[in-house]
Amino acid sequence: QVQLVESGGGLVQAGGSLRLSCTASGNFFTMGWYRQAPGNQRELVATITSLGSTNYLDSVKGRFTISRDNAKNTVYLQMNSLRPEDTAVYYCRASGKALYWGQGTQVTVSS
Repeated sequence: QVQLVESGGGLVQAGGSLRLSCTASGNFFTMGWYRQAPGNQRELVATITSLGSTNYLDSVKGRFTISRDNAKNTVYLQMNSLRPEDTAVYYCRASGKALYWGQGTQVTVSS
């Protein structure tokens, strides 16, 4: 059974930084982070392939950086210059024969 274990969420003031981590129980070509704020649909934040190709939501470009350690099956999301509108539950996702989701980690940015 595939497991994705996330960590690193929390409460931070606007302008601050957080780093999210997600470790998978297997190796996946594409891993990424999504987020869902109350009343909103889940949206893609950033993805990265095992070859290092990345994709970002426009509103986080220049502030967030996704990276991964293939040897550890771990993906990271470094979030800088956080804004109150970044507040959401952040989910890790791995794409293989199916889509696998982590349990989510809350990120709250206070103004």
